[in-house]
Amino acid sequence: MSAKEQKAGIHQAKIWQIGGFAFNNTATNLYAMLMNFIAYYLTGFVGVSVVIASTLITTMRIWDGVTDPFIGYAVDKTNTKFGKNRPFMVIGNAIMLIASGIMLHVTHRLPQGARFIFFIVTYMIYIVGYTFQCVVTKSAQTCLTNDPKQRPLFAIFDGIYNTVVFALIPIMVSTYLVPKHGGFTESFFHEAWLDVAVASVVLTCIAIFCISSKDRVEYFGIGKVVKVGFKDYWEVLKGNRAIQMLVVSASTDKLASTTMTNATTGILIYAIICGNYALSGAVAGYTSIPNMLFLMFGAGWIATRLGQKKAMMVGTWGGIIAVTLNILLFTFADPTTLCFPGMERFHGWTFFTVAFLGLYICSNGFSRIAGSIVIPMTADCADYEVYRSGKYVPGLMGTLFSFVDKLISSLSTTIIGLACAAIGFKDQLPTVDTPFSSDLKFVGLFCFFGLTLIGLICNVVAMKFYPLTKEKMEEIQDKIAEIKAQARAEV
Repeated sequence: MSAKEQKAGIHQAKIWQIGGFAFNNTATNLYAMLMNFIAYYLTGFVGVSVVIASTLITTMRIWDGVTDPFIGYAVDKTNTKFGKNRPFMVIGNAIMLIASGIMLHVTHRLPQGARFIFFIVTYMIYIVGYTFQCVVTKSAQTCLTNDPKQRPLFAIFDGIYNTVVFALIPIMVSTYLVPKHGGFTESFFHEAWLDVAVASVVLTCIAIFCISSKDRVEYFGIGKVVKVGFKDYWEVLKGNRAIQMLVVSASTDKLASTTMTNATTGILIYAIICGNYALSGAVAGYTSIPNMLFLMFGAGWIATRLGQKKAMMVGTWGGIIAVTLNILLFTFADPTTLCFPGMERFHGWTFFTVAFLGLYICSNGFSRIAGSIVIPMTADCADYEVYRSGKYVPGLMGTLFSFVDKLISSLSTTIIGLACAAIGFKDQLPTVDTPFSSDLKFVGLFCFFGLTLIGLICNVVAMKFYPLTKEKMEEIQDKIAEIKAQARAEV
């Protein structure tokens, strides 16, 4: 760290470090996408009903949230020669790889009576690994950079990577894996797991290398180790209004995005309402690049110049308008006319196709600005706590955020399962061969658009009380610089 940077209280990262470390989140998101199909494994191989499968996944997400505070506490107490964050990245990825592999390759080979319990145990272990690696994505933001103009760059890289992942996986599943394996079969889950496991290991290694030079004590909080205990956590939770409001905003958005990207929701929208499941991959392909441009504008231009709170609000209001128009489009136009060049039914661009593409690009793009900016905003909340109380607890900030986020987003599978069961799908979820009905259309639109709209409205309310403007963050970094200077003088 240069003398000039120390005086100003600012430490920066190289652009390649920010971009490379963002792969840590992508590495865990790959597993999260794989687990979107776990309900099909439960109903097809473990032998449970749709409601039980949905409830189990919700329960496991709650378990995921319960483990968060303990792992966050461990991060806050950790300071090794290998850093504070990197040990959790290595251990977490190893646990996910082993546990998910056993879960998807061994469970269905056991006697019927043992499958359900075995699945629960291995899934619980997998979740511990997932939390180990996930917490670092947020906790390491504070030591990666504290430059207000750099922090939003993480959201750009993270958003671009996730856009690519969310585009490629539906294409891969709908046009390659499902046709190749004849549905959600044993060979489908083997190939999907292998692809995810290899890619996640590679991305984790890149992220570890990129954070290595910043994962040191001089970049932590006030520049020295400060002991914290569980008793300090209540004061943090009670007094930090920023993290309170960010949790409200992000958790409702996560509930919406988790429900929207669920495999069953994709089948409802594209296979049943629009009449062709292959459309899911095509839509992802057509919208991925425009979504990246939205992120570059929202996180790259607005956030770096006007602050992350402003970027959140631009994404929120843009999303509200676009999602509302999309609901009206599906209600009053004909979604079965959605088709793209190269498909069997394509006879030219229809009004619905053009309108849906435009509105979907806007709704998805704006919503992802709001969703992606949340992770660097968590680092702002951690710095705010140093400014407010002198406590450096990035693990708590990350896991508090994750705890409520997971608790609420865990409801997504239950919402889908209960909604489908309410209209007659009690034993099996709708598939690509399920015929259209108005009830399925309502459920599909609610899961795809309705919850997103509710989440965006919650953003508007939460940001009214979120105190960390661009100006406030400049004041905070000046104060932290003073605290660090005093700490160095005392050594």
